[in-house]
Amino acid sequence: MRKYAAELVGTMFLTLTIGGAVRLNPIAAPLAIGTVLAAMIYANGHVSGAHLNPAVTLAVHLRGRLAGSQLLPYWASQLLGAALGSTVVCFLIPTATSAPPTLSGHALAAAWLAEFLFTFALAYTVLNVATSDSHPKNGFYGIAIGGVVLAGATAVGPISGGAFNPAVALALSIMGLTSWSNLWMFVTAGLTAGAVASVAFTRLDPAADAGAASS
Repeated sequence: MRKYAAELVGTMFLTLTIGGAVRLNPIAAPLAIGTVLAAMIYANGHVSGAHLNPAVTLAVHLRGRLAGSQLLPYWASQLLGAALGSTVVCFLIPTATSAPPTLSGHALAAAWLAEFLFTFALAYTVLNVATSDSHPKNGFYGIAIGGVVLAGATAVGPISGGAFNPAVALALSIMGLTSWSNLWMFVTAGLTAGAVASVAFTRLDPAADAGAASS
């Protein structure tokens, strides 16, 4: 239960920061988001691994470092944390906005690709800096992971919304920052990217120990 509580708390503060930053200080939002993600990873990494992202959890599971029995509880904790964080934002910063657009055509394809690429980069980075035997007990993993989200939000945030995380996509939908009809795009792009990142990691790091999943 400690692992699931850590995932809930970390994801809650991630989505709380995303909503607050986007609504109050959008120019600085990528930096705030990358920073709080790094902080939550350092705070919770020793407890749960601090995935804070269903796509990352899937990648870690397929890589062999998370038992299958823990996959759904991790996802549930992350989604609940995202729902809590976004609900707090709606209470703290009530904002009446017009309905966000539903993506279609080229805009939808571009958004899917943007989400896939940077979720892949995020999951691939996590696998390399936080699960590889080549980086035992390193101190840079949180900065590296937060840096990917900072880069992605800056580079393609306006194209897709810059979720790179199905739980964050849920929070964006609750906060009215994206249309509910776009949710499937974030989920499919994110989970596909997590699976592909796991394959890429195991192929490119032949020394990786995919051994038995942790309990």
